[in-house]
Amino acid sequence: MSITTSAWLVLAMPLAGMLVISLGAPLWRGKLAGWLGTLAITAAFAFALITFFKLQSRPEDAKVATSSLWDLANVAGVHIRLGIYVDPLSVLMILVVSGVSALIHLYSVGYMASDRGYTRFFAYLNFFVFSMLLLVLAGNLVLLIVGWAFVGAASYMLISYWYRRTTATKAGIKAFVINVVGDVGLVLGTFFLFKHTHVLDYGPLFKSVHVAFSKNESDLVIGMLLILVGAFAKSAQIPFHTWLPDAMEGPTPVSSLIHAATMVTAGVYLIGRLHPFFEWAPTAGDVGAIVGALTLLVAGTIGLAVTDLKRVIAYSTMSQIGYMIMAVSSAAYVGAFFHLTTHAFFKALLFMAAGSIIAAMGNEQSLDKMRGFRRAMPFTFWCFIIGGLALSAFPLMSGFFSKDDLLYLIADRGGWYWVLYVAGYVGSLFTVIYTWRLIFRAFWGEPVEQAVELEHGHLWHAPHPFNPANGELEDTEVGFPGPDHHIAEQSWQMKAAMGVLAFLSIIAGVLELPFNITDALGKFLEPTFADSIVAHPENNSLEAVGLVLSSVIAIGGIWAAYVIWVQRPGTSARILERTRPLYELFVNKWYFDELIELVVVRPFAWFGRWSRDTFERIFVDGALVGGTSGIVRAGSAAVRALQTGLLRSYAGLLVAGLAAVVLYFLIRAA
Repeated sequence: MSITTSAWLVLAMPLAGMLVISLGAPLWRGKLAGWLGTLAITAAFAFALITFFKLQSRPEDAKVATSSLWDLANVAGVHIRLGIYVDPLSVLMILVVSGVSALIHLYSVGYMASDRGYTRFFAYLNFFVFSMLLLVLAGNLVLLIVGWAFVGAASYMLISYWYRRTTATKAGIKAFVINVVGDVGLVLGTFFLFKHTHVLDYGPLFKSVHVAFSKNESDLVIGMLLILVGAFAKSAQIPFHTWLPDAMEGPTPVSSLIHAATMVTAGVYLIGRLHPFFEWAPTAGDVGAIVGALTLLVAGTIGLAVTDLKRVIAYSTMSQIGYMIMAVSSAAYVGAFFHLTTHAFFKALLFMAAGSIIAAMGNEQSLDKMRGFRRAMPFTFWCFIIGGLALSAFPLMSGFFSKDDLLYLIADRGGWYWVLYVAGYVGSLFTVIYTWRLIFRAFWGEPVEQAVELEHGHLWHAPHPFNPANGELEDTEVGFPGPDHHIAEQSWQMKAAMGVLAFLSIIAGVLELPFNITDALGKFLEPTFADSIVAHPENNSLEAVGLVLSSVIAIGGIWAAYVIWVQRPGTSARILERTRPLYELFVNKWYFDELIELVVVRPFAWFGRWSRDTFERIFVDGALVGGTSGIVRAGSAAVRALQTGLLRSYAGLLVAGLAAVVLYFLIRAA
């Protein structure tokens, strides 16, 4: 089996799983659809491993393999192939995407067991994973755009999965519309690149950048800024981020899938994949880095105020992706993809643990109503602790090494990049506090009724199922959550998936230990970024300072959170009263939704109504449609008037017609 064959099979497995589950839907009983979906993604991960080992066996100067099945288009100088591009970056991505997705599928087998749309759910999940794998394996920009659009469509279906919830359908539409705006930016940016390079395949495209463009040429900068719009929309960066917290309307496994290793990391991958262009257009790269820094800070402040359990973790995702966008835009490639990898593990773990708590709460998601689950849910508790330590960059956890590596490589560039470095550590403090605020509020304190019931061996269920977003009562038929809830302590599938992720969240840091103790990931990715024109000289002193600073922030932040929410109850309320204006700003999410409503939604809605009431009704319906139909009606009436049924009338018309024809030819002859 060749390296490209195994890579094609990575794509084929989730596609086959989706088709089998969908077409055979009436046949699948019990959890069979879930197991088929999990098997398909596990097979994709197995072929991703084979691809990895085959790539490693190739010489250093042959770490790229391409393959095309057929031509999609070859006309007027546009040559588009159905092809894949296998290099260290795409292989890293397929390993992370398929591996974490397989664990999320396994978790879903137990978590979604009582849902009436079980089969449909796993068909959607397989389609989503196929779309993401297509995006990262695509061999040209057109196929990448296809995968990009597929991911947007799949996310809409999964966010709106409980389609009888108006909050879910609105969230799905919102995510879809914002992502389509990003798609437009990506397509237009691709046009700017093609206009000058006349190629779409990655290999020739990367070789042409220095020939087709001068450094920071306006067309190149505009093209890369448009591509950044696509990256920002998919990866929920300011100002295209408002869809991400609303995406929590989907089932918890969907939150884990979208927020951990797949959709939101697509923007990071895109910038990394097109790094020769961003380095040759440093203005666009700087914009990406600044937006990433702003996003990580804004998301961190919102995470300090909101009380919905899943939304806190969602804003954490937005913040962590901000780190990655900041790093990859600053040419800190290894740090960015190192953090992408570790983040996939601990963020998927945190969402799974959150799902277990929410199930124990009978679908309630508010932190204000949670307390004391430490004894009732020991496995979930320890998974949350491990995920929280990794997210907080606690010493020796995976997130500690990846975040430090990322910030060290940014600071290593000097100059104004020091501002990004400082912003990264300020955001890190926010991360520690909101993470442990969440943990202390959910697991410490006097146990709530649900926790007490669970301590006695009974899983609590709400008397009437309800929507946690607005409190509306719901039934448990198709289109709503199922009647039962499932927690990790009672589901071996959930426990197995969370256990593997907890282990990886602890040990994944060995991929890239500081001071070059290990450099496995850096050496693996080196062929992809060998053409980088940005140098990163080693500075062991700076790296040591970063490690100490990260440790102080993590330990100090956890201690501060413990004092505020455990040792001295009521402290947070006093802080809130003293900082009321800031709290209002943060809890209202910096009023981005209201601003977009005012600046974008209302003007477009007004223009739509004006077009409907004036242009469409008066000009289109009245002049074009009405005028044309009026002429047709008048002609029809005239023809009907001539149909008298009298023979002499018809004879007269015939003679008149013949006379007209004869007169015409006589005039022509004269």
